Amino acid sequence: MRVSIREPRSSDTEAHRSAVLRSVEHLSPWNPVEPDGLPELLRRQGAGLRTFLIFDNEDGGIVGKCNVANIVLARFRNAALGYDSYVPYNGTGRMTEGLRLVVDRCFAAEPGGLGLHRLEISVQPDNVRSVAMAKRLGFRHEGFSPRMLFINDAWRDHERFAMTAEEWPGL
Repeated sequence: MRVSIREPRSSDTEAHRSAVLRSVEHLSPWNPVEPDGLPELLRRQGAGLRTFLIFDNEDGGIVGKCNVANIVLARFRNAALGYDSYVPYNGTGRMTEGLRLVVDRCFAAEPGGLGLHRLEISVQPDNVRSVAMAKRLGFRHEGFSPRMLFINDAWRDHERFAMTAEEWPGL
């Protein structure tokens, strides 16, 4: 693997800020760009939200970020994945490698993993690179949700993808 993952730390704030600022043009059509958002994201970590940063093993740079959000356990054991890749690593395959590690962690049993059974990814239809990512990871298309999320001052349609632990080749 060319990458590794871990949960973010406050010491990652400046590196994360730099990665987001380098990637404004790449991110802004699809997500709010929040270069100073890591401290707030760190405060929100808990039972319902876990964040992973993806690092390049060679130079230590931040390849991307993945939020595992809306985590519900008990009989549901479900969560939603959201991800951002950062320049200059986008398009190199490193984000795919990193997301495979995140999905492994999500489906792995507790205490080392999150013990989830199902993961969902929602992507704006015109975000062809993120749609391709969901498919490359093996997520199946489940449907279309009009006006699903309020992003960049408008309600945005999303394509929905999902996978269960039984479908994940890593297990």
